[in-house]
Amino acid sequence: MTAREKRIYLSPPHMSGYEQQMVNDVFESNWIAPLGPHVDEFEKEMADYAGAAGALALSSGTAAIHLALCLLGVEQGDIVFCSTLTFIASVNPVLYQGAEPVFIDSEPDSWNMSPLALSKAFLAAERNGRLPKAVIIVNLYGQSADMIPLLEICNHYRIPVIEDAAESLGAAYRNKASGTWGKFGTYSFNGNKIITTSGGGMLVSDDIEALNKARFWATQARDPAPWYQHSEVGYNYRMSNVLAAIGRGQLQVLEDRVRIRRSIFERYQKALSNINGVGFMPEAPFGRHNRWLSVITVDPQKCGLTPIQIITELESQNIESRPVWKPMHLQPLFDRCTYFTHGDKSISDQLFETGICLPSGSSLSAHEQNRVIECLEKCMNKN
Repeated sequence: MTAREKRIYLSPPHMSGYEQQMVNDVFESNWIAPLGPHVDEFEKEMADYAGAAGALALSSGTAAIHLALCLLGVEQGDIVFCSTLTFIASVNPVLYQGAEPVFIDSEPDSWNMSPLALSKAFLAAERNGRLPKAVIIVNLYGQSADMIPLLEICNHYRIPVIEDAAESLGAAYRNKASGTWGKFGTYSFNGNKIITTSGGGMLVSDDIEALNKARFWATQARDPAPWYQHSEVGYNYRMSNVLAAIGRGQLQVLEDRVRIRRSIFERYQKALSNINGVGFMPEAPFGRHNRWLSVITVDPQKCGLTPIQIITELESQNIESRPVWKPMHLQPLFDRCTYFTHGDKSISDQLFETGICLPSGSSLSAHEQNRVIECLEKCMNKN
C-alpha cells in the first residue's frame, strides 16, 4: 500500500511517550490489577485539571453516567430529560434504571441542548404533574452547552444536572472547565477521544460524599467486613491501574492535543469556506471549543451531493468520515419517547441530515489533511 493509499482515520489514539513511562512503572511494581496507585493519582490529577473537588476513575463514561443517575435516585418509572443529538451511551443508563428518557432538541449557536426546548419540556412536565428526576446535558463534539440559562431553568424546578462531557474534555464555558457545571460531570477516555486510556471514564463532582458512595457501588458494593459481604447491588466499574497509568501520561499532553485539533479545524475552515454550500460547526462566544471533531455541514442543493454521498466518496479514497449523530428521538429504540423541538422545526434533524465529521486526530499530518481537503474539493466541485 502506498503512502497516498494509507487509511486516514477519524480520530485515532495518539500516544506521547509519557504513557510508556507510566506503564513501565506499573509492570515494575507488579500492580497489574484493578485499582492501584496510578488510579489514585489519575483521579487527583483529573480533579485538579477540571477544578473539581474530587474524581472517580471508572471503566467507561457510560458507567459514570449510570452511577450519577444512581446517586440522584433515578429509578423505575422516573423521567430523565436528555439531549437528543448525542451518542446512545448518554441515554442507555437511563434505561438501566428503568426510567424513561424525554428528548430535548439542540439550538443552532452551539448545537447543544436548547434552553427554549428545555423550557417547553419543563412546562409540559409541570402541567402533567410529572417532573424529571434529572437532566443530562451533552457537550457535543467538544463544545460546551450554554450552561447558565440551562441551569437557571433546572434550578427553578430544583432538578439536578448531569453534564455529559465525554467529548469536551479540555473545553471551557465562561472560563470554567467543561464537565464541572452540573451536580455531576462525566468524561470518556475511549480510544477515539481527545485523550484515551483505551477504554475508561471519570465521574467528577464537588460532592465528595456522593463520590465515595459511587466508589463503593463501583467496587461491587463490598461491605467493610473481614469476609466478602454485600448488602447492596454493586457494579464492576473501576478503572485498572494499567489504564490509569496510560491516562496520566495522556493528561500531560491534553492542552497540546486541544491546540492541534483546533488548528486542524482552522485549516479545514480556511480551505473549504469557498465551496458553495459548505458550513462549519460554530464556536459559541461563551467558551473554548476543543474541536474533538471537525464538523462541516453541506447543503445538497448547492453542493450537488448529500452527506452520505460525500462520505462514500471519501471512503473510496480510504478516508474515514461519519455523519453527525443520528438523534435519539429518531432511533427505533426510542420511537415512543417524547421530544421537544427548539422551534417549529427540529434543529437536530437538520444537523443530522447535513453534517459530516471529518478526520480530526491530533496525529493527522498536513499531508493527510491535504488528501482529505483535495478529495472534498474534487467531489464537490465536479457537481
